[in-house]
Amino acid sequence: MSFRPRRADEAVVHRFASACGAGSIGAIRSLLAAEVVVVSDGGGKVAAALSPVRGADAVARCVTELLSAEPGTALSVEAVNGQAGVVLRRAGQVMAVVSLSVTGAKVAAVWIVLNPDKLRHWV
Repeated sequence: MSFRPRRADEAVVHRFASACGAGSIGAIRSLLAAEVVVVSDGGGKVAAALSPVRGADAVARCVTELLSAEPGTALSVEAVNGQAGVVLRRAGQVMAVVSLSVTGAKVAAVWIVLNPDKLRHWV
């Protein structure tokens, strides 16, 4: 199966990755639907929200905290579950994989895997 996301969705994912890389809560917020939800999985090993976070303001803050651009951080748009997603690497190691659900030109849902046990197969 080939990776062929819709162009509009892929453009939103690229803008989301850029906003996360810049650490801009406002830019992230502008890409989110009003009723957006974020679910994160730290596996009890790394910091993550313990329950789903809802609403554009809260999700923008949560995403900024979890995907903060520290020195040596690189964000790239890659195939995640067959769609365009975001992979965060620090010093070449995958630290987070992000799947997005895009509706229209807005992000409707964000899933962030931070659990190192689930990231082992990512290179």
